[in-house]
Amino acid sequence: MAAPCEVSAPVPGRRGVAAFPPVALSPEAAPFTPLGDGPELHGPELHGSELDAASHAEQQFSRCARRLAGLRAESCQLREEVNQLFDQLLAENYNKTYDNCSNIRPEDVCILLKHATSLVPLTQEHLVIKFCQLVHHLLNQLKVIMDEQTLHVLVNYTATALKQCSTWTHTDVLLALSTVVYGNGPQCHQLVGDVLGEEGVVLQYSSPSQPNMELRRVALTCMANICLRIPGQPPLDDQYRSVCFTVFLKTLQSPRPPNTDELFYCLVVQAALKGLQHCFSAGKWKFGSGEELGSVLAALKRFMFQGAPGMTAEWPTVLYPTPLPQYEGVPAPKPAEPPKSSEPPKDAAVAGKNSGNKKRKSKGKGKKTKTEGNKVDDGEEEAPASQRGGEGGKEEADTLPKTTASFLYPSWRLNSSDSEYSDPEGNAQSKLRLNHARVRQGALHCMLAAVKAVEKRALYGYWSSFIPDFPTGGAPPLTLLTIILKDPSPKVRLCALPVLSAILDGSRQFLAVAEDTASPRTSYTPFSFTLATAVRELHRGLSLALLAETSPHTLTQVVKCLAFLVSNAPYHRLRPGLLSQLWKHIRPYVRHRDVNVRVSILTLYGSLVTTQAPLPEVQLLLKQPDDAGSGGNSGSFTPQDSSSLSWRHRNGAASPARKPASKQSSCSHSPHRPHTPVEEARAPPWLLQLCVSLVTQPREEHSDGEGAGGGAALEPPPVRLEALQVLSHLVRGYFSLTQTSLCEIGQMCARCLREADSSIQLHAAKLLEEFGTGTILQYRTENNIPESSRVPISQVVQFWTEVLSGPLNGALQNELHPTLQASACDALASILPQAFAQLPDKTQLMCVTVLLGLTYTESYVVKTAAVRALGVYILFPCLREDVMFVADTANIILAALDDRSTNVRAKAAWSLGNLTDTLIINMQSVGVDFQEEFSDMLLLKMLQAATRASADKDRVKSNAVRALGNLLHFLRQTQMTRSVFQQPLEDAVRALVKTVQSEATMKVRWNACYALGNAFRNPALPLESATWSRDAFSSLCHVITSCKNFKVRIKSAAALAVPARRGCYGDTEQFGCVWRSLATALENSEDTNDFLEFRYSASLRHTLVQALLHMLSLSRPEDLPTLGASLAGEQGRDIKVHVVKYLREEEEGGEEADQDRERERDGCPPQQKLGGLQQTCIRLKELQAEGEGREQEEGKAIVINFLEDLLKTCEES
Repeated sequence: MAAPCEVSAPVPGRRGVAAFPPVALSPEAAPFTPLGDGPELHGPELHGSELDAASHAEQQFSRCARRLAGLRAESCQLREEVNQLFDQLLAENYNKTYDNCSNIRPEDVCILLKHATSLVPLTQEHLVIKFCQLVHHLLNQLKVIMDEQTLHVLVNYTATALKQCSTWTHTDVLLALSTVVYGNGPQCHQLVGDVLGEEGVVLQYSSPSQPNMELRRVALTCMANICLRIPGQPPLDDQYRSVCFTVFLKTLQSPRPPNTDELFYCLVVQAALKGLQHCFSAGKWKFGSGEELGSVLAALKRFMFQGAPGMTAEWPTVLYPTPLPQYEGVPAPKPAEPPKSSEPPKDAAVAGKNSGNKKRKSKGKGKKTKTEGNKVDDGEEEAPASQRGGEGGKEEADTLPKTTASFLYPSWRLNSSDSEYSDPEGNAQSKLRLNHARVRQGALHCMLAAVKAVEKRALYGYWSSFIPDFPTGGAPPLTLLTIILKDPSPKVRLCALPVLSAILDGSRQFLAVAEDTASPRTSYTPFSFTLATAVRELHRGLSLALLAETSPHTLTQVVKCLAFLVSNAPYHRLRPGLLSQLWKHIRPYVRHRDVNVRVSILTLYGSLVTTQAPLPEVQLLLKQPDDAGSGGNSGSFTPQDSSSLSWRHRNGAASPARKPASKQSSCSHSPHRPHTPVEEARAPPWLLQLCVSLVTQPREEHSDGEGAGGGAALEPPPVRLEALQVLSHLVRGYFSLTQTSLCEIGQMCARCLREADSSIQLHAAKLLEEFGTGTILQYRTENNIPESSRVPISQVVQFWTEVLSGPLNGALQNELHPTLQASACDALASILPQAFAQLPDKTQLMCVTVLLGLTYTESYVVKTAAVRALGVYILFPCLREDVMFVADTANIILAALDDRSTNVRAKAAWSLGNLTDTLIINMQSVGVDFQEEFSDMLLLKMLQAATRASADKDRVKSNAVRALGNLLHFLRQTQMTRSVFQQPLEDAVRALVKTVQSEATMKVRWNACYALGNAFRNPALPLESATWSRDAFSSLCHVITSCKNFKVRIKSAAALAVPARRGCYGDTEQFGCVWRSLATALENSEDTNDFLEFRYSASLRHTLVQALLHMLSLSRPEDLPTLGASLAGEQGRDIKVHVVKYLREEEEGGEEADQDRERERDGCPPQQKLGGLQQTCIRLKELQAEGEGREQEEGKAIVINFLEDLLKTCEES
């Protein structure tokens, strides 16, 4: 291996040249990131000397480039001149610390490097090494993105050098190659095939059998850079990615070679981890053998604890998917290998130090309260903080069992001596500790990429390897919580939190089975209890981390991880108490000095009031008085130093929602704690008061980094926005607790809508929409909320009168922010219909006029919201009987149905469906007068537009067919006989038939079946004579026997039971076809491969029996032979069984009845059903007077015997 080559010192006498120390140009240099701008671009303003240095670097590059361009391969002193120029170029620092260096154009660098390849023959190996160092130096520091020609030239040069040059040069050549191929792997097909083939140089050097660790590390780095995928580019071919993956995994699984320095081994592992991360980051990963994923996770878990103090374990080579605890344990601590020096390593310190050392540590308290965010080194370890006198940490420790509290408390806070990390140590020990921390970081970064690349379902079986799932009674297993709580490096702890968040994200379905409300079993542990224990351990571990951490960045990640946990855990199936403890722990942090911490805490509050809302435990927490949970002790807010607490608490108030008395309005609630039960019941939730104060009240002092002066400055925008979002979640989930603050929230929204910040206006409009929606839900009949518990109509009217008096109008007219306009339209659509009717006439007119006008805007977002709002208004009782408003709305909707945007057309179709619902309601309530007053031509346009929309995308089609059914129901006899209506009428029915028979989504077919049944309700529809009638019945018969979706079958059966006259079913053949289809569907009503469909089987049988009895009641003598043949055989016995069950039902069964927009008929008691059956039997007997043939007589006898047998069976029961 080549000796480390250092850059020549700057030439003496250069004016303004910064004296850079010699830099070893080796693979240890920082990795090349061509797309990264780096934080240096935003640095402070340059001083004169820095400008001179930057200017000199640019001048030196230009001078050397010109001289190199003038050299030719035949020059006599070529070697000396090239060597000198290379030294001068390598001596400069081209990092983009200075803006002037950005004047070095990438194309100039590419020209220089391409020309240099012609000046350096491969026989001059020392020059080859310097050239390779120069390639790495320039491309890395100047972040050059090469053109294709330069890439091709450099790749060919370095690849040829690997073949022709001596082995001792390969380290530098591979370093240059790894820089060149960074993110360019897919573009280097020939090179990749050469270096990663069976005899490839990179593949050989990266093998675990390679003795030269430096060469092996550079080869692994080169392989990792080949695998890197730049966003927007295709990934590396799966063939080569699989080869690299195998090498990386074997490297991680291989033990450290004997007589190999630990530091070099760490560097090799870091390169392998980075390569494995790049493999995962290229896209979803498909594992080969069954144990491959387990092998990767086992290797990553091992290196997550590499070099961690006191962490010794026997690591398995494979992790197996199982809900049971894994078999790695924490045996008695023993050194992995004998120490290399007489002095024991400082890393061996564990948490079990005596208390005497802790007291000696307290003298460093003043220096150790600095945040971890100020530290520089990746592996820098946080000095242990002394135990503070505050009550926060003590209170948490008291909540844990005595046997486990000290073990679980973060060991990096319990360590006892400054000398462990601050005393001077040997450089080797310091570097080793630093690289061990980087290995752990790399393993966690790789684990994060693996979690994102692997399907969630595949990872569920490995949860027990990374998340504790049994209560801690002794030494806990080594999991991610162990790293979060015990790793001495703050950056490693910070890396572990996103991994845990990624695992928890999207795990709601997996955790849904967790339950521990039942009494524990002694014989075995159910899987549901195991998952519940994992949730509890996560709560306990993350709460400890929350109390222990001081870095704002780490605190933010802890809170985000808690938010993921809260959003996915099924607290309604767990014993209460988890959220109460968490509520108490996070409450003080709303006053934290750091803005990001405050925002993340509000996000967590949003998750708390969103999860399974309304949750009884959260409901109780919201009802607590202001000072509940803080113990009334001003010293118990956080376990951190009081200097990290905020400006909001320094006045001694216990409530963060404290408001000055002078600011109280007539609608505001007192910030003081209620003294009577009545006051407590009426007081708004503490969280609501907090969020309102954060949005409206000025902060009393500036927090860190927020500037100074200004006096009455409000909270930073992120805090205010998050507070508004929490209010929206709170109103949505716990409206009954927030409705007492209707006036206060209305005033706050009005104030926010008057502000200049469009984001604040947007969230205020969304909050108005949530409040309006909550009021509408209260007044829905099916919710059965007593009148005394609802918001009085008068308050709702006052609320909207104030909002519509000006603040919301400005948002509606703000054309610069279409999203704000759309949210304002949604807010208008959430007005309670009863309250809208009591608004002043001018206010009503303003709402309607604005919405009609906004449908002409060019923004599809605004147009979509306005069309939807009109679809809501068309159902308002005070507007739906206004023929002019209905006509105006219809014309707007018809125009929107032809819009280019699918979103606009989808909402227009939905609004058209609502409009046609209004037509049916008016037809039933107002009568023929409304039908006659409504324009025939407008009705024809609506019918034609709905027919065209039924051929659109499924999102549009589902409501278009609903509208068609209503329109066919609404048409009068006089309209159907007109020639202008006949063809559109036939087109509309055939469109429904085509949709029923299509392969569209089940919702579309469900609506189409419902629409046909709706059309059959129109007695004027010519079902007896129309040519399309047979097709309509045939499509429903086909669906009822063949569709896999039971809900579609239910609707088709209900449609077949609608016609009220026998003639509507057509001739005897068609009548018999409908009967046989219904009987066959009843016989197969339990045949399904989908368990989710089985729950609808009872409702399907109920509807089918109802349709069969309806057809029996309408049957004619010529139908009786077909009916008798069906009832006489095995099919008849099956029908009898189901009919008996139907007749004995106390009330209409099935879940479908609750989901229909209109409940189906026949919700009658059994006696009424039996009465209808008796009437049918009597009617059939009276048919004897007619002249019937022999077949009819036999069929009638079978049918009558069937009905009498049914009646007898029901009477006996």
